[in-house]
Amino acid sequence: MRLDHISYAVELDAFSSTVSRLGSLLGAPFRDGGVHPRFGTRNAVLPLPDGAYVEVVAPLEHPATDSAPFGRAVKRRAELGGGWLGWVVGVDDLGLFEKRLGREAAQGQRRRPDGKLLEWHQIGVLDLIDDPQLPYLIRWDCPPDLHPSYGAEPLPEIDRLEISGDRDLVLGWLGDPERDPLPELKVNWLEPADLRNAYDEAGLVAVDFRTGNGPVRID
Repeated sequence: MRLDHISYAVELDAFSSTVSRLGSLLGAPFRDGGVHPRFGTRNAVLPLPDGAYVEVVAPLEHPATDSAPFGRAVKRRAELGGGWLGWVVGVDDLGLFEKRLGREAAQGQRRRPDGKLLEWHQIGVLDLIDDPQLPYLIRWDCPPDLHPSYGAEPLPEIDRLEISGDRDLVLGWLGDPERDPLPELKVNWLEPADLRNAYDEAGLVAVDFRTGNGPVRID
């Protein structure tokens, strides 16, 4: 398992300005990621070292936005004012999760502006909607040089995630509450009592980055 990406959701009319703002804060430009036709969303991505990336995603005026779980999750977070949607864990085999959850992984795809097609399978978005502290899982079905992290510069990089939730519950969701499958990922776990007014629900609430201009915190 590995951290694959973190998602920041906004309304479509705030998409371009948010991409520009976050890129300026992090000292690196985002890339246009294109449209997710199965989910009714579009995104922009910022490659990070160690195979991860940041995604800014927005809902489209599209039937899939209200029917596909990912589209619904993005739209819900955007309508709440925007912000961190969640974190995503990459795995090589989704079979164990499909068996445990009793459903098949959903297929996803998007075509980059250069025409290259990216394909993957994901599962757990329904669970993210019900409990935002939980990551969803993704398995990429395309060559490594098409993964959105490809071509990343040394900086920016993630220093720490701040998640409001129950560490043991999340580790159990990933497979084993006694063993952290992501030991290299630094997480500051917040109990609900630790949250201030701005943090009114469980989930990913802030990310600390190391950048060429020093530390940056995005919440």
